[in-house]
Amino acid sequence: MKIMNSNERLKVQTGIKMVIFGPYGIGKTSLLKTINEPTLCLDFEAGLLAVQDWQGDSVSIRTWNEARDIACLIGGPNPALKSDSAYSQKHYEHVSSKYKELSSEFLKYRCIFIDSITVASRLCLLWAKMQPEAFSERSGKQDMRAAYGLLAQEMMAWLNQFQHIPNKDIIIVGTLGQYLDDFNRSTWLPQCEGAKTASEIPGIVDEVISMVGIKKDDGTEVRSFVCQTINSWGYPAKDRSGCLNMVEEPHLGKLLTKIKTKAFAIQPVTPNI
Repeated sequence: MKIMNSNERLKVQTGIKMVIFGPYGIGKTSLLKTINEPTLCLDFEAGLLAVQDWQGDSVSIRTWNEARDIACLIGGPNPALKSDSAYSQKHYEHVSSKYKELSSEFLKYRCIFIDSITVASRLCLLWAKMQPEAFSERSGKQDMRAAYGLLAQEMMAWLNQFQHIPNKDIIIVGTLGQYLDDFNRSTWLPQCEGAKTASEIPGIVDEVISMVGIKKDDGTEVRSFVCQTINSWGYPAKDRSGCLNMVEEPHLGKLLTKIKTKAFAIQPVTPNI
């Protein structure tokens, strides 16, 4: 533990944590082609057909245990956890030994692209439903309330692991769904298993962006990033950097550069004594 002054803090380059929600087919995976830094894609959807010509690396993830292991490998051990917990020092030592050939490879990546949190949450729910805690001790029947409680804990711990990676950009994509309430009013919400994941993720990341089609004055639609909480369409969005317009070009490389340029353009100030 140490106190960091403003000059020291400004010299520390921290990664940007971002989630991008968009409807099916809008081109979220294709955003990989717009990133101009070494990137690893965590592929939960086996859906990289649209970016076969992309020059980056990917890892296919089929189970929740694999998802936890790779998060531990990339993020390192969490010193606050007990030894029998996921992401603990013991877990990190285990996965480092199990995946020796991968441990050093992660150092070369500046960006981790997670495609997608929607499918990751489904894998997590499948895993949660098979755990002993998800069954009633009396009847032995499955307790879905307990399963969803375990899902919420697991997803928050997993996202927290990526949140605390200091030197990498973390880009998470997910599906955006349109719902109608009892008064036939339209609402746009992230699609994730468990209400807690969808409601908590905006507080975990720095940027929440909706990738949608916006109508121009001539009636045509253009793909865009909606980046500010107060917007004309009610899309989920948040800009912690304070430098994004309500609508931005759907180009991740340019967006990351814009945020970082402002963040690191501030010069350290020496207080007058």
